[in-house]
Amino acid sequence: MLLLFAVRMVRTGIERAFGSAFKDMVTAPRPRLQTAALGLLLAIILQSSAAVALLVAGFAGAGGLAFGTGLAAALGADLGSALLIQILSLKLDALAPLLMAVGGFLFLKTEKRSFKQAGRIILGIAFILVALRFLRETMEPIRDSGVLPALSAYLEKDFITAFIAGAALAFVMHSSVAAILMCVTVVAIGALPLGAGISLLLGANLGSALIPVWLSRDMEPAGRRIPVANLALRGSAAVLAVLILNLAAIDVFPQALPPAQELILVHIGFNVAVLLIGLPLAPRLESPLRSLLPDPPEEGPTSPSHHRSFLDPAVQHRPAAALASMRREVLRMEQVVEEMVAPAMELYSSYDKRRMQAIRARDLIVNEAFDGIRRYASGIGVEKMSKAEEKELRELLEFAIALEAAGDIVAKGLTALAAEKNDKNIAFSEEGLKELAVMHARVMHNLDLAARVLVSNDPESARLLLSEKDEMRVLHRATRKKHLRRLSAGETTSLESSDVHLETAHALKEINSQIASIAYPILFREGQLLDTRLITRMDETYPET
Repeated sequence: MLLLFAVRMVRTGIERAFGSAFKDMVTAPRPRLQTAALGLLLAIILQSSAAVALLVAGFAGAGGLAFGTGLAAALGADLGSALLIQILSLKLDALAPLLMAVGGFLFLKTEKRSFKQAGRIILGIAFILVALRFLRETMEPIRDSGVLPALSAYLEKDFITAFIAGAALAFVMHSSVAAILMCVTVVAIGALPLGAGISLLLGANLGSALIPVWLSRDMEPAGRRIPVANLALRGSAAVLAVLILNLAAIDVFPQALPPAQELILVHIGFNVAVLLIGLPLAPRLESPLRSLLPDPPEEGPTSPSHHRSFLDPAVQHRPAAALASMRREVLRMEQVVEEMVAPAMELYSSYDKRRMQAIRARDLIVNEAFDGIRRYASGIGVEKMSKAEEKELRELLEFAIALEAAGDIVAKGLTALAAEKNDKNIAFSEEGLKELAVMHARVMHNLDLAARVLVSNDPESARLLLSEKDEMRVLHRATRKKHLRRLSAGETTSLESSDVHLETAHALKEINSQIASIAYPILFREGQLLDTRLITRMDETYPET
C-alpha cells in the first residue's frame, strides 16, 4: 500500500504542477518516433504508462489527437515505464532520508505552488525507496518458510497460472510499475525463480495494457481506440513471448547476470520490441478499430445531444431523483460554457463573425438551461426534502448562477473585445498574446476540473480547484505587471492594445472565479475552509510596543 500510495503521490504532484501544459505538449504535431519519445518521457515523469495512455485517449476523444500519433505516445509510454523500473530498482536506500528531509521541507514550509508540488514529488520518490526496502525485508523470513518455496515451484512449472497471476496483480493494483517492482524485488532475494518471474512479468504487461482499456470505457470511440490498439499489440506480444520462452525453454541471457537484472532487461527488451513492431503498424490498425468502435452518428452542428435538457418532470416529486436530474442539467450548462470558452481566444488571432455569433448563440442555450433549472427547482416540494437535500439544491442553484455569469462574460465580454481588436486593427505584442494564451489554457483546464468536482463531490479535487483560483490570481497580477512594464519601456504595440489586453485578462480571471465557486460548499462542509481572511483582533497582529 505504501508503494501504491507513493507512486500515486508522485503522479499527483506532476499533474498539479504541470497539468494544464500537458495538452499543448502532447497534441503538438510531430513525427511518430518523436511522439513515442515524448510518451516515454511522460511515463517516467508520471510514473505510469496507463496515465499517459488515458491522457492521449482523452485528447483523441476530444478530436485533438490523431490515432497513429496517440498510439505512438502510448507505446513509448510503455517503454518509459520499463526504463523507470530500472531506475527505481537501483540500490538508492541511502538517499531516502535526504529526499524526505528536502521533500518535507518544500511541501510543509513553502507557500509557492511549484515548490510545494516539487516537495510532494520528492517525498513520493522517498516513499517508493522505503516501500521497496520494506518489501525486501518482509520477504526474507517468508523465503525460508515452507509455503513460498512450494508456491514458487508450482508457478515455475505452470507458467500459464503465473502469467494470469501477473496480469491480475497489475490490473488490481492499477499500476504496472508497482506490480513489476514487487516481482523484481521478490526475484532479487531468491524467493521466486527467474522463470516464474518472467511469466509474472509478461502477465503484468498484459494487465497494464488492460488498465487504460477499462478506465476509458466511457470515453468517445475515438478515445477508446488507442487503449484497445495498445492492448491488441502488447497483449498479443505478451502471450506469444510467454509461450515461446517457456515451451522452447530459451535461455534469454546466457551470461551470468543477477536474476533481478535479467528480469528488468527482459521487461525493457519486450517493450522495445513492441514499440518497434507497433510504430509501423499504427496506421494500419486504425481502419479495423474504426469498424470495431465506430463513431456515433452526427446529430447536426447546432444541436448536439448535450444541448437538450436533462430535467425530467416525471421525477420532480421525488427529491433525490430530481436533484440527480438537476445535477445532470448543471453539468450540461458547464459543457456548453466550455464550448463557448474554447474558441474564444481564436477570435483574437483570426476574427470570424460567424464563429462569434455561434458563441453568442450558445449563451442563449446557457440562459435557457438556467431558467429551466430555476423553474424546476421551484417545483420540487421542499417539505419532502431533508436538510442535506435542501443544501444540495442551494449549491446546485448557486453553481448554475455562476455558470450563467461565466457564459455572459464570454458572450458579452470576450467576443466584444475580440470584435474591437479586429475593428480597430489592434495587434498584441508577442509576449502579451502568450500571457493571455496561458491564462486561457488554465481556464480550460479548470473547467474540466470543475466538471469532475460537480460529478464526484471530491474534497481533494475541490481543494485543487480552489488552489487553481489562487494561481489564476497570480497569473493575472503577473500579466498586468509585465504589460505595464512594456508600457513604461515605450512599446507602441502594447500601448495600442493596452485596454483590450487588460480587459481580456480580467475577463479570463472572472470566468475562472465563477467556475471555481463549485469548490466552496464542498470544502466548507468538510471543514477545510476558513470563514474569513480578515484579522479578528488587531492588537494580536500589531501589539503595542
